[in-house]
Amino acid sequence: MANDFSKEERVAFEEVLAAFNDELAISRLVKTYRSDQTMMARAGDVIWRPKPYIMPSFDGLDQSANFTQRTQLSVPASIDQLKSSPWLMSPTELRDALQEKRLGDGARQKLASDINRAVLDVVSDQSTMFVKRSGASAGFEDVAAVDAIMNETGVPLDGRHLAYSTRDYNGAANDLSKASRSLDNETSVKALRKAYVGELSGISTWKLDYAKRKAAALAVGGSAITMSTLTAAGNYYVPQATSVASTGQRGNVDNRYDTITVSSGTNVRAGDAFTIGNVEAVHPITKQSTGQLKTFRVISVSGNDLVISPPIISNQGGSAAEQQYQNCVVTAQSGTAGITFLNTVAGFLNPFWVEGCVELLPGRLVVPSDGGISVMRGSTDQGVELIMSKQAGIDALNTKFRFDVFFGVTLLDPEMAGVMMFSQT
Repeated sequence: MANDFSKEERVAFEEVLAAFNDELAISRLVKTYRSDQTMMARAGDVIWRPKPYIMPSFDGLDQSANFTQRTQLSVPASIDQLKSSPWLMSPTELRDALQEKRLGDGARQKLASDINRAVLDVVSDQSTMFVKRSGASAGFEDVAAVDAIMNETGVPLDGRHLAYSTRDYNGAANDLSKASRSLDNETSVKALRKAYVGELSGISTWKLDYAKRKAAALAVGGSAITMSTLTAAGNYYVPQATSVASTGQRGNVDNRYDTITVSSGTNVRAGDAFTIGNVEAVHPITKQSTGQLKTFRVISVSGNDLVISPPIISNQGGSAAEQQYQNCVVTAQSGTAGITFLNTVAGFLNPFWVEGCVELLPGRLVVPSDGGISVMRGSTDQGVELIMSKQAGIDALNTKFRFDVFFGVTLLDPEMAGVMMFSQT
């Protein structure tokens, strides 16, 4: 075969693949969905993944009035990220095999980082729970606040994770390592010696060296921007599994987003987090108010219309689908309610999630082996394929190398993930 790999290169690739697999630490904390690649190619690399049912219950023996159809919601999941790390080596550089290995190691590290960051970016940008802390990171109390909001919104107890920025993580470790604690305590010793936090309040914690930052909201909080909570205003959402176009074609509906109309969209930006006065979160099973204002994220802005997540499913319309998926309650429909923005100071986003709400979708690239390109491929435990390709050119005797990965990340349920920000006034 033209441009075939040497034995040394094949051994080196196996080492690279093993290290690549080990470095996918964050992406191992989410669910993996392995799709049929032929089907994905024919479907434009998009597949609709079902969300878990939320089923209602009723009192009494006679249930004849309650045998109604239930709404199954689904979410579009895409394999849409192709990351490549290419480089060129001259015939004189190829004399040093270690140089080729060092370049390969650098490419491997970058691609592993790309996958880990893709997971964190999706959670940081699209999650809807928001924990606002007025002080600096201080340890258990902060994680307990995350635990509380997850419990109140029905997030499963197993597989909960919180990823701190480095400075915020070290602030949590500082709380655990204080001298007032006994230094024969394993937790205190690890926090002191290694700045290690570990599991707190049933949530596994992780330290990041590339956490995202969020700018402070430009819009003024309080009552400066308002939204009508009256049923007639229509600022509530009715879930639906499918919709019918004017042509009669039926298609799936992405129920993670909705559009609301506010008094002013000036200075409102994508990613801002906010609450609406009198709109309280409910537990998804009991439908009982938590007594806490529901948190929302801005997805996009057009004039005075905001695309937000999650939708306001307040059961103001009274349909069966609203009763099934109700996520909030309007406690006083008196007309207008003030919108208060929560990200008041620029800072790091510390994402948290439960494993089942985020999916990693491995993809596959097909490179013909008879086209003058040498190809080696291998899969990680999660099914992510790492491809190494090589092609030599006769013009300058240079050799081109590249590593490639193809994957997608989807947040199935934005209400089972969130972010925490510190030092917010």
